[in-house]
Amino acid sequence: MQEWLKDVELDGKLVKLRPMTTADKEGLLNASSDGKLWELWYTSVPSAASIDQYIQKALDEKNNGKGLPFVVINKNSGDIIGATRYCNAAPEHRRLEIGYTYYARHYQRTGVNRECKYLLLQYAFEVLNCIAVEFRTNWFNQPSRTAIAKLGAKQDGILRNHQINPDGSFRDTVVFSITNQEWTGVKRSLIYGMEQYK
Repeated sequence: MQEWLKDVELDGKLVKLRPMTTADKEGLLNASSDGKLWELWYTSVPSAASIDQYIQKALDEKNNGKGLPFVVINKNSGDIIGATRYCNAAPEHRRLEIGYTYYARHYQRTGVNRECKYLLLQYAFEVLNCIAVEFRTNWFNQPSRTAIAKLGAKQDGILRNHQINPDGSFRDTVVFSITNQEWTGVKRSLIYGMEQYK
């Protein structure tokens, strides 16, 4: 099968999404250090102890055709302010997930997430011709669940005892998705929302 996920830069007004490389280590750590995001136990934000493994896993998934990790760059400063990626890609079913997203605390609730998701969704539906884009989050990550719903995604269900956490506890995963038939309405809503941050 022809390569589906190819390196691409997605350019918005506030941010640019560029494919992640090993050279982005310092910038990614700076972003996660703004608010010590790794302390949120229900997320997978990298710390100094886990950053190398985090980047390697992202690049391994990219090399296997299962993902495409991006760094999020502030267009005004040129600084890396977070990360996101396409993951769990199934080109034979024209489906993928958007996940592993985090932003420096300073950029949360500023319009950055909405624009990032708009760029990723637009490329997924209008270039990759996806029939559905999925989002998954921990049951306890209420801010993420709220943010995903605000994008226009609908909750598909909850995967009970979906994963075993490093501490041995079990993770329930909440699954959301947007379908290609819904994209026109979601796109209109996202554009309207982005205009509020002008």
